[in-house]
Amino acid sequence: MTFMVTGGNVGDYDQWRPMFDADKPRAREHATGHRVFRAVDDPSEVIVRVEFPSRDAAEEGRRRLLDSGVLARFGVEHGPTLIDSAD
Repeated sequence: MTFMVTGGNVGDYDQWRPMFDADKPRAREHATGHRVFRAVDDPSEVIVRVEFPSRDAAEEGRRRLLDSGVLARFGVEHGPTLIDSAD
């Protein structure tokens, strides 16, 4: 299992969330799950963790996300980074 983590300031969360849920780049097409976290002090700061069944699926998701240009519209400060669980 491999995860993709991305974070930054999305501005108006209520406007951003429907776009995220629509997943027009199809970055989460092969994902097995995802979580969106919001900062307590600034709810426009989010961290998104997407779970994939394999590294190949995660790499494809990251490629689609980067190629779409979606991240350039938001203040992405971190990622998308692929990570594995550490034992």
